[in-house]
Amino acid sequence: MPTNAPSLQADLARLFRRTGAGIKFDLGPVTALLHRLGDPQQAMAHVHVAGTNGKGSTCALIESVLRAAGHRTALYTSPHLVRFNERIRLAGAPIHDATLAGLFREIEKADQRLAAETGGRELTFFEFTTALAFEYFRREGAHVCVLETGMGGRLDATNVVVPLVSVITRIDIEHTAFLGKTLPEIATEKAGIIKKGRPVLCGRMPDEALAVIRRIARERGARCVAVEEAAQVQRVRQNWDGQKVKIETANASYPLLTVPLLGAHQLENIALAVAALELISDLAPLPWEEKDLRAGFQQVQWPGRCQVLDQAPLTLLDVAHNPNGAAALAATLRELAGRMPVGLVCGLLSDKDAAGFFQALAPQVQKIWAVPLPGERNMPQADLLAAIRATGLQADYLPLETALTAARAWAAQEHGVLCIAGSLVLAGEVLRRRELSVKDCPFRPQRRVGDAARKRMGDRNPRGCRPAPLANSCGASQEQPPLSSL
Repeated sequence: MPTNAPSLQADLARLFRRTGAGIKFDLGPVTALLHRLGDPQQAMAHVHVAGTNGKGSTCALIESVLRAAGHRTALYTSPHLVRFNERIRLAGAPIHDATLAGLFREIEKADQRLAAETGGRELTFFEFTTALAFEYFRREGAHVCVLETGMGGRLDATNVVVPLVSVITRIDIEHTAFLGKTLPEIATEKAGIIKKGRPVLCGRMPDEALAVIRRIARERGARCVAVEEAAQVQRVRQNWDGQKVKIETANASYPLLTVPLLGAHQLENIALAVAALELISDLAPLPWEEKDLRAGFQQVQWPGRCQVLDQAPLTLLDVAHNPNGAAALAATLRELAGRMPVGLVCGLLSDKDAAGFFQALAPQVQKIWAVPLPGERNMPQADLLAAIRATGLQADYLPLETALTAARAWAAQEHGVLCIAGSLVLAGEVLRRRELSVKDCPFRPQRRVGDAARKRMGDRNPRGCRPAPLANSCGASQEQPPLSSL
């Protein structure tokens, strides 16, 4: 982890050792610590976002617009790709090392005192990080915090706020050991963020999941708004630089807007963000105008989500690591790459559905380089290669740097596209190896594809293409990077 504070490395190493205690579904300890700190989460308004896919992109879009409107914004997301600081951002910038170090020790001391009391325990990694974020945001005078859940919702450490609006993105089967094995069970956990009398906005999802959310909303007197009822987003055109979209809501018809986030799956995240922003403006003194929407969307950055890293050869980085994410990535490649051959550099963690992941991507891929990931959760070589071969494709198994060198050479020779996907850990390793600083990586604009590159692509996405419908989101679920990714 690049930092000028060696002591901070030691602090964060202690923090990451807390992951060994596992996940604790108990809001009591984090609530007690926050109360001891003076309940910093109550000092600002909140937008609370849960779901399986698309949470991070939706949060980034909402925060970017509110910041463009002049509000002092806080953004809390997880996990990080390169540096821990990325999780905790104020006015678009990650928390500074020196500030993080000082605040870390204060929170640690308070946690130790509470843990020493009868019946007390140390906070988990995520509980500790959440408490630290709230205290930082309060001290810095944040007006509004856009808050992403870590896992589930009902007993997630972030579920200590009463938000202006709750947002639940698409729900799918995930974290079955913790959230339940069926969609209704998982939806019940996600719907735990719904608060009495506060509206909840829902992404498109299976009827059985939506029925659960609607029932819980009725029980809590919360208005439940389906995204398709609140906002319609149509793509007018797309190229490797981003997409132009037309947005219609019950309240407004917006002019063409530019969004640098690629893929049809982002259209639903855009719709959720606009619908949430309109609800916010009705509920709180957080005004924004059309110009803020335009600027916020145009400037939004969310690394590792169909992120163009290079032009020669065209290189795309994505954190897709489950079948739905792979399907969304495949759709984006189909739309943008057209007939260009695609090479895939991939590595997965051992608890992922490798068969489903490669089945979704196989129709768009001609060549694969499989790589090991750092840490004990790496999928064994034999299992990874077996899942690839089951699709009829073959793969070389190489160290990451060797694989990237070979894949770049292949893509250059074949005039193709290099795609890197499979894990947040892999995305973090790739960005770290590019020696991107915290100023570059989490907030770096996607590289614009020049005219020469577009000519090579043969204008795969001509202007005036048909509007694309809303599709699945390939946002990331909460996959914890190992200590090496600090």
